[in-house]
Amino acid sequence: MREYLDLVDTVLNKGVRKENRTGTDTLMYFGYHYKIDLSKGFPLLTTKKIFFNSVLYELLWYLKGETHIRNLRKHTKIWDAWTSKEKNWEIGKMYGYQWVKWEKFNELDNGKIVKTHINQIEEVINLIKNNPNSRRMVVSAWNPSVLDEIALPSCHAFFIFNVCDGKLNCHLTQRSGDIALGIPFNLACYALLTNMIAKETNLQVGEFSHYINDAHIYVDHIEGLKEQLKREPKDLPSLEIKDKPFWDLEFEDFKIKNYTHHPIIKFPVAV
Repeated sequence: MREYLDLVDTVLNKGVRKENRTGTDTLMYFGYHYKIDLSKGFPLLTTKKIFFNSVLYELLWYLKGETHIRNLRKHTKIWDAWTSKEKNWEIGKMYGYQWVKWEKFNELDNGKIVKTHINQIEEVINLIKNNPNSRRMVVSAWNPSVLDEIALPSCHAFFIFNVCDGKLNCHLTQRSGDIALGIPFNLACYALLTNMIAKETNLQVGEFSHYINDAHIYVDHIEGLKEQLKREPKDLPSLEIKDKPFWDLEFEDFKIKNYTHHPIIKFPVAV
């Protein structure tokens, strides 16, 4: 995908070297934005192999709203670096919990406080179905009340859907983006979610719009990304989703077809 390679090239050439909490410096570019037309193929990088199964398992894990990775790590270890067996693989009320179990507190007439939950994903689906011109199709994963309790404050903080000309568009705002490791997964994850919701709401897929506030490359990722810039992108694969209700979809209901790619490039994880 040229859009991804343009992002890499911009940060390599215009990024400013900065220190950060991980101890590994980055090249950082402030405020990068790009768009991808999802109707032209599923945006799984071809200049290196991306493990679609891990992307899919992660998204289905988000949609379950779990606060641990005990079930996720049976299939992929991508979140292992942020917790441990000693912590019972807990990560706290992060992405998925906020998506589908956002806590709401109501005070009754007798002064008692009652806690309920908001399924933001379901609210968005209902808006798309019943009020497609709405400008309030927003899902937030950034909850200030839990920042001191979770393994990692949400990098992809909130996303917004938009319906135009029978197509479903999605915009993601990301506070921080690891270009070598995180961004390819984030791109595929939200493209997948957009496809799922479009199918549920009988719409075609439109554009994926992505804003990254702190777009960064860790210095030990530079050589691997330079290698990717030398590689010619291949045709994008296609995505097939079984005809089932949104909340009934399982891993076996998804299929990536005609995915051809260049070899794997391994990047160390900065925690």
